[in-house]
Amino acid sequence: MRGRGIAILNSAVHRYVRATSSLVGSSGSVSSAIVEFSGVSSTARDERDRGAYERNFRSMKLDRGLVGIAAAGAFSASVAFSSISAALAKERVVADRMPKEVVLYQYEACPFCNKVKAFLDYRDIPYQVVEVNPVGKKELKWSDYKKVPVVVVDGQQLNDSTAIITSLNSRLGAPELSEEEVEEEEQWRRWVDGHLVHLLSPNIYRTTSEALEAFDYIAENGNFSRTERITAKYFGAAAMYFISKRLKKRHNISDERAALYEAAETWMKALGGRRFLGGEKPNLADLAVFGVLRPIRHLTAGEDMVKNTNIGIWYSNMEEAVGPSSRLPSNFEKAELGKPVESTVTRNRLVGTSFGEGQIIMTGSAHGSFRRDWQSTDVSSRKWKI
Repeated sequence: MRGRGIAILNSAVHRYVRATSSLVGSSGSVSSAIVEFSGVSSTARDERDRGAYERNFRSMKLDRGLVGIAAAGAFSASVAFSSISAALAKERVVADRMPKEVVLYQYEACPFCNKVKAFLDYRDIPYQVVEVNPVGKKELKWSDYKKVPVVVVDGQQLNDSTAIITSLNSRLGAPELSEEEVEEEEQWRRWVDGHLVHLLSPNIYRTTSEALEAFDYIAENGNFSRTERITAKYFGAAAMYFISKRLKKRHNISDERAALYEAAETWMKALGGRRFLGGEKPNLADLAVFGVLRPIRHLTAGEDMVKNTNIGIWYSNMEEAVGPSSRLPSNFEKAELGKPVESTVTRNRLVGTSFGEGQIIMTGSAHGSFRRDWQSTDVSSRKWKI
């Protein structure tokens, strides 16, 4: 049983790291990188993993109302991989300036929200996300300001993406820039807010198929009930298809794709051969452009933009520089990482989730001891006994 547990654990680690390695453009052997970073021999690592396995799967004790799912090895792998990627050059935050709590109220696909996330990810600032339901916005009922993004930093509310980033950048210790560098950075940040963002809707909702593609992502990642999700996908896509035509006229766009390509090339000319507008490291303008383009990068519009302009190299450099997200897992995501979660995660939601080999579901009780026993040798019908 121990041998099987270790094999499952190692398999899960390797699957997780392989899946995430493309995010920062890592190369070489994943296994050797983890071993080299951790500074332990494979024998020592096996002993450590065996002990972790026994602690996590053989005799767990949980407080009443806690629910968790142990996804074997995934959390350990994510920690190791995030540490390895820290070698990438970033603007580091002085410890005493790091906020204790950052909560972002957002729509997942909103370009302005993604500007803020790009900044937080680049500065390695851990942040929680509250997905706002665009229908009722009940998540913002406490606030007089109802537009997203809204960020609460150590209890202080900040509104408007550009103002949020400027405020946080000042608090964290902005790098010293010359007067010309400040002017250039601000010029291109204004360009993002005043021009680039207005090209997105006409492009991602250009055709009915592209509108459905975009809303498939929005409906899946937004805060919608099942009924709202279906409505959002089909009625939302239809509505935005027609609204995008109005936006196209409002902003005097004759050919949406040509305008998007022109904007991409305009940005590349602004770089003037530099790796980033900020030189060797991204500045706030780089992060703003990257942030608003990130949600569309793998939609048809984004794929076309990369194929037909020179922006792909810069975008790849930005992906590498920004690195993995510093977004904190939600309660449900914590469960998938095998971490204890609050009672706000309902039992029904967990029970309705698919569990595979190497995972276990735990329901709340004062104390629980769980055994990893098979009900059948048939892989297709294997279940956990609790």
